[in-house]
Amino acid sequence: MNWLNAMNNAVEYIENNITKKLDIEKVAKIALSSTFHFQRMYHMITGVTIGEYIRRRRLTLATQDIISGEKIINVAYKYGYETPEAFTKAFRKMHGISPSASREPGANLKAYPKLSFHISIKGDKDMNYKIFDKGSFKVVGKQTRISMLNEENFNQVPRFWYDCMEDGSYDWISSKAGKLGVLGISKDFDKYKDEFNYMIAVEEIKDKLPKGYVSTTIPATTWAAFESIGPVPEALHDLLRRIYTEWMPSTGYQHECAPGIEVFPAGDMTSPNYRCEIWIPIKK
Repeated sequence: MNWLNAMNNAVEYIENNITKKLDIEKVAKIALSSTFHFQRMYHMITGVTIGEYIRRRRLTLATQDIISGEKIINVAYKYGYETPEAFTKAFRKMHGISPSASREPGANLKAYPKLSFHISIKGDKDMNYKIFDKGSFKVVGKQTRISMLNEENFNQVPRFWYDCMEDGSYDWISSKAGKLGVLGISKDFDKYKDEFNYMIAVEEIKDKLPKGYVSTTIPATTWAAFESIGPVPEALHDLLRRIYTEWMPSTGYQHECAPGIEVFPAGDMTSPNYRCEIWIPIKK
């Protein structure tokens, strides 16, 4: 239940500081997680990014303030908008009308309620997983720096895969794949405040690395490896959601601050029968 309590404590912190500048790194610590894993976990569970949740909650509360008679310019500054124009644009995007129009009788408005997290064990589908210790091992591949500001990581990681497929890097990497296959590795969360490094990689090879390729060591840790069956990325996203909403709350495991790995064996990733794995570093 520690995981569940931590996630709800993080939401409470957001609500209690909704008019202030929120530090996502601090919110993640309250949730007993790294910034990256918290953002990813939140998005998988709720279907929206943490930034979008905060934006919707602020606009919901701002609407209540406006209807209660507060000046629109004061409300705009209260909820962190630099100009009334920026506030009006965001307000119109959510509600479809201007802030002043929200005061009209019968105005159609949207409300986004405060979220809370609960355990939901459906039990209608098996989760195949194994827990094991693995010593440190080396990987090689292409690496890029990913920004977590404004949840840009959700766009930049898929773009990196696309770029590597376009420039031939993926073909070279996959041709060197060993037992595991091609790996997607998110790492170095502790080195940067709002960034991390992402690799498309394979287990270390003896060949000399071409220019632009890097080698790194994955530290020894305990892993929970989950089997995903179905097309990528849809099946992976569904599995991650179940890991965070069902498996973690019921087992009591937490994320270890170590790289996260996706293991892609050779095969058609669009096939409904494609099998791959998600490795999550864990601790009690």
